[in-house]
Amino acid sequence: MQQAEIPKSINNWLLMLSPYQVLVVSFLGLILVGAFLLMLPIASNDGSSLSFIDALFTATSAVCVTGLIVVDTGQYFSIFGQLVIIMLIQIGGFGVMTMTTVFALILGKRIQLRSRLIAQESLNRLTVGGVVKLIKLLVKTTLCIEFVGGVLLSFRLYPDYGLHGIYMAFWHSISAFCNAGFDIFGGTNIFKYNTDPLFCLVIAFLIILGGIGYGVTVELYQKHNWKMFSLHAKVALLTTLILLVIGTIVLFFLEYNNENTIGNWDWWHKLIGTFFLSTTSRTAGYTLMDTGALHEASLFFIIILMFLGASPGSTGGGIKTTTFAIIFATVTSIIRGNEEVTLFKRRIEHDLIVKSLAIFYIAAALVVLGTMFLCLTEDFPFIKILFEVTSALATVGLSTGITSSLTVYGKSILVLIMFIGRLGVLTFLMAIAMRNRKKAKIGYPSERIGVG
Repeated sequence: MQQAEIPKSINNWLLMLSPYQVLVVSFLGLILVGAFLLMLPIASNDGSSLSFIDALFTATSAVCVTGLIVVDTGQYFSIFGQLVIIMLIQIGGFGVMTMTTVFALILGKRIQLRSRLIAQESLNRLTVGGVVKLIKLLVKTTLCIEFVGGVLLSFRLYPDYGLHGIYMAFWHSISAFCNAGFDIFGGTNIFKYNTDPLFCLVIAFLIILGGIGYGVTVELYQKHNWKMFSLHAKVALLTTLILLVIGTIVLFFLEYNNENTIGNWDWWHKLIGTFFLSTTSRTAGYTLMDTGALHEASLFFIIILMFLGASPGSTGGGIKTTTFAIIFATVTSIIRGNEEVTLFKRRIEHDLIVKSLAIFYIAAALVVLGTMFLCLTEDFPFIKILFEVTSALATVGLSTGITSSLTVYGKSILVLIMFIGRLGVLTFLMAIAMRNRKKAKIGYPSERIGVG
């Protein structure tokens, strides 16, 4: 009798949680399960057990599709460990509630309204209508894109690694599309592909498709006319394109003569290399060169790209491209003296402007606080610590090479920051905030203050 009541009590407890809290609990549960599996001796090549903090860090990095690592994925983990990591990446990329919905559909169960609401929040959708249909389509689209990416990468990796190269190709296709940035080449072996057009462009476009958001990917699949795209899709696509172009141009000139990165390459390979770096800097964290050897100006510019991040509803982090676009349009409207903020001849609602500014402020505050804490616990240059913290919050995964040398305190801080970055700063704060559902009926008088 008592055993039968346990699932019911758990279910009742879950029903008491808000959709935001359910998302937090589901991601936390997946991370702990992943950490436990990665601590098993079978998960390592030499039969050793990974420490709890390193297993927790790796599992968090995988579920939050970040890519920061404390042990080399290709050298330390066995095939079992690598499969655990790629499963965590795939589930974390989709979102736990999305996968739960998929399994429920496979079992023929009806999706309740509460589950639809949680899935809506997980996918960052504006309405609950059509969420289940969208989940079906995005799962099919994702698997098709990852399959095609795996096939294309196989043409490059099979000649070098044989049948194991096919396994590596599909592994990296999933990792790239989910914007995770993990690789299993081991050490710096991936660097030998830094001037290979097929490898670079396939990985880059997988990252771009995964970073524009599932909703935009579906629109690209269903619609072929720019005029038919939603405002969200137009803003996400145009902002992504602008950031890719600007990032490529700036990094191309900043690193052009840096012999430790691209200085010895011909101009064509330099262009491909900086395009890849611009692409991976906002979302994925794949690196085909020594990031620690970049000029400080390049590192700071990449920090800006990481902070801006990918698009809403994607596996990428950051404040998101649409948030940046709204803030930019707001500042432009103020400078021009316009009363309304518009994008593509559409007026942006006041609540979206306030939400965008709140996201920017909170994310910036977290980067500042995280950097301050790591400056107290770690003995590394400021720019490298700032780079690491921003990479964690934006779930990018790029590193200057200091991750494995962090103290337990530093790793713990980054675990929390990665977790917050994957959920989204507002989602995380709404999950822990004690919100009063009763709105105040009293309106306070307004008064102007001086600014600027």
